Amino acid sequence: MQQIHDPVPDRCFRHDELRACRLLWPAEVRQAVPVRVLLALVLGIAAVRMPAAQLQVATDSLSKLDPILRERAALPSGRSRVIVRGVDATQLSGLVAAVRSAGGAVARALPIVNGCAATVPNAALTVIAASGLVQHLSLDRVAAGALERTGATVGSTTLRQQFGYDGGGVTVAIIDSGITSWHDDLAGATGTQRVDHFVDFVNGTTTPYDDYGHGTHVAGIVAGDGFDSSGARGGIAPAAHIVALKVLDRTGAGRISDVIAALGYVVAHSGELNIRVVNLSVAAAVYESYNLDPLTLAAKAAVDAGIVVIAAAGNNGRSPDGATRYGGVTSPGNAPWVLTVGASSHMGTVDRSDDTIAVFSSRGPTAIDGAAKPDVVAPGVGIESLSDPSSGLYSTKSAYLLNGTASTTYLPYLSLSGTSMSAPVVAGTVALMLQANPTLTPNAVKAILEYTAQPYAGYDRQTQGAGFLDAGGAVEMARSFAVAGGGDAPAPAWNAALIWGSRLVSGGRLRANASAWSSAVTWGSPVTNAGEAVDWGVVCLSAACDATSAWTLASMLGGSAVNGVADGDTVVWGTTDGDTVVWGTTDGDTVVWGTSCTDPGCEPVVWPR
Repeated sequence: MQQIHDPVPDRCFRHDELRACRLLWPAEVRQAVPVRVLLALVLGIAAVRMPAAQLQVATDSLSKLDPILRERAALPSGRSRVIVRGVDATQLSGLVAAVRSAGGAVARALPIVNGCAATVPNAALTVIAASGLVQHLSLDRVAAGALERTGATVGSTTLRQQFGYDGGGVTVAIIDSGITSWHDDLAGATGTQRVDHFVDFVNGTTTPYDDYGHGTHVAGIVAGDGFDSSGARGGIAPAAHIVALKVLDRTGAGRISDVIAALGYVVAHSGELNIRVVNLSVAAAVYESYNLDPLTLAAKAAVDAGIVVIAAAGNNGRSPDGATRYGGVTSPGNAPWVLTVGASSHMGTVDRSDDTIAVFSSRGPTAIDGAAKPDVVAPGVGIESLSDPSSGLYSTKSAYLLNGTASTTYLPYLSLSGTSMSAPVVAGTVALMLQANPTLTPNAVKAILEYTAQPYAGYDRQTQGAGFLDAGGAVEMARSFAVAGGGDAPAPAWNAALIWGSRLVSGGRLRANASAWSSAVTWGSPVTNAGEAVDWGVVCLSAACDATSAWTLASMLGGSAVNGVADGDTVVWGTTDGDTVVWGTTDGDTVVWGTSCTDPGCEPVVWPR
């Protein structure tokens, strides 16, 4: 007589023994049923055995975990680095106590997202999630670091020559690997560095340094004045000031909890430090909606505080076999409130007509939410900027070091490629816009950049967004917004349209007093907080574009959907462990933009002179 065994023993209803229970299953079943499926199966069986109230508690606990943590909750051992978000700001102390009582160790408070970073036992994940003080738990994911021709190509050089705009009076926060202790190109008129403040979230050092070199390169793209190259390799806004926040270590890796802490610092000190812009040439993989990811929510808090947040799109536009792929935009660039920048190539010339999309530049739509991205593209191939002789990149990328014209004890410049280099081109442009018109809100800045961008034939919207950056047009429009009701009529080459959420809206003229620029309006929302239709200006019924009818979704009959994904291709966030960012590979490498990007197109370029 055949003996019948219960396929799932009673003890398997305990999450801490789920992985061990899996070993009791026949080999063919173990191979066919991964832990994530087993967890769902056990909960399904539990529905038969557990009282309804207990089942609801278990279900609610799991719903508070991100997809990676749901898997880890089934592990009988081990610990995970997590970000725990509370239901509101008043419960932070209780949240910390709940984590500690479950055996967790709190690393730092993260008030910008009403939470904390902690290391907790995997077996305690659902225990912590069951607390009424907890709103959500996310894995503390790895974050990694993602010009003379550049300035001339986008138009910033002309702006300096014609109007004198150089970013003076504007401070840009650069969240990256730090900043060199000294570079001639960052010196101000008084002889001191234009680095107003430095915060080290990695090692706690108070003196500026950059042991990796990525942050120094990014800072030079924004604010270098080209002193060591007789002005030739100056940045986009050469009089802007920098606040440097170090979140990446000497290898270019970090945790999103440090990035979140840096964003919190920016929000808390933006007034005293005059921070108007944040550049994030660092990013992490997307595993959950931007409405749940603590990194994107921290970015939203900064935008809500009136700070323009700019992020690189990522370097995942091509598969290892060379095929174009879509859906690889990284966090926090996947969020609608962030200004997300893809990469173009100026091809070593100042002539815009030969510009192309960089093959590595990430395309939309975004993972999970399916949002349209990027917003614009800017030069990101062979970008020549500052080097730090004590950094890792100075050694590993020595073939791409460049001389200046001044006498120095080291090679002061370095050429790198990646969307990490494109983002600060836009950050510098935003500094010029804010110098021209300090009243601009983050939404107004983003709208102006999209409206004045130049779309190129042959590229869809998920590849180029609104188009190629036109710094001259953006500053021109920013100046016009300084006049009540102002807003220039569109120039022939401009995009003259917005990607509002995932809708392409066109046929209108931006106006300075439009309701869409309010800090209370989330980019992509169809209505204001008062329930009224969002407008961007007036509709264009003639070449003069001087009508008085409001330009809204209703006037555009809802606009057209932003599409352009070819053959249904999508990027699979191909990681078997949420701790490393792996784009369609399983080799465990962390992608560092402009340095260890696996696409050959990310290899730095030294353009002929």
